Amino acid sequence: MTFSDWLDESRDRIKHDGIKKGAYASAQEFWAGALGHFGRHVWNYGESVHDEEWDVLLVLDACRIDLIADVAERTNYDVLEGFDPERHATNSVASRSPEWIAKTFDPETYAEELSNTAYVTANPHSRDVPDPTLLNVFDEVWKYGWDTEYGVVPPRTMTDRAIDVWRESDAEQMIVHYMQPHLPFRSLVDDHPEWFRFEVGLDNPAPSRHKTLWRRLRDREVPHDLVWEAYCDNLEWVLDEMELLSENLEADTVAISSDHGNAMGEWWVYGHQSPIPIPALKRVPWVTFSATDTGAYEPETEAENVDVSDAEYEDRLKNLGYL
Repeated sequence: MTFSDWLDESRDRIKHDGIKKGAYASAQEFWAGALGHFGRHVWNYGESVHDEEWDVLLVLDACRIDLIADVAERTNYDVLEGFDPERHATNSVASRSPEWIAKTFDPETYAEELSNTAYVTANPHSRDVPDPTLLNVFDEVWKYGWDTEYGVVPPRTMTDRAIDVWRESDAEQMIVHYMQPHLPFRSLVDDHPEWFRFEVGLDNPAPSRHKTLWRRLRDREVPHDLVWEAYCDNLEWVLDEMELLSENLEADTVAISSDHGNAMGEWWVYGHQSPIPIPALKRVPWVTFSATDTGAYEPETEAENVDVSDAEYEDRLKNLGYL
């Protein structure tokens, strides 16, 4: 965001939310922008996934380490048995998806690795892959597997495509980029569509185009506990796919990780709009398990060749909280 953009947004905030709330939000955005400049130009850190051993990498978008620790403690997912947030963790190379994609698919550094890699993705930021032709398989599921009710690609659609690609391709590795637990949160979409969609309507007669759920949390318009529980539920939505994957992929090492986390007030940061190098954004899980393909499940979702307009692309990013 340029300084001019910040000024324009500040005027909108103050007009929509009043001087006190609008000025507070603009100050926070300025601070987050400064931290992002620091992370972009001065100091950053993290380990590339290419430095780890894996056959299949499951990227759970925007998964904080303490989020998965909470879910591991309260549930009985086999893949999270004995989860330790100190041991089963790594530092991501990124604080947001475009940064992670640019670094992970850097053709100058990882051309050989990419030639043997299938990338199956629900994330529209796959448009930022520098050179898709280097990949063994490039399956942009978000173009044809989008669920308009939830405003995202559901986990089962991604699982179908992952199983199919792994069975049918000759790729030596596969990255499966799920959107969950990232926004939108399934448990809140029906009751609060205005938190995830930004069109004017009966449910949202006077929207501010800057009011993502994370910014509503910052402005104390939604309670922290409500957001955290919905965040956990979204993680469970994708973790429900792990058993099916473990029985329908042939892989010695399947890794569960994330491209980045989400800030919920740490360092006065919310969401993940900038490459800010703080633990809430950089510390992510690294959990591994083995999988055996029993052949018992037949995927139902087939790849389609679909063109997505720039307007549709932008609308989908908005549904995900990218404005």
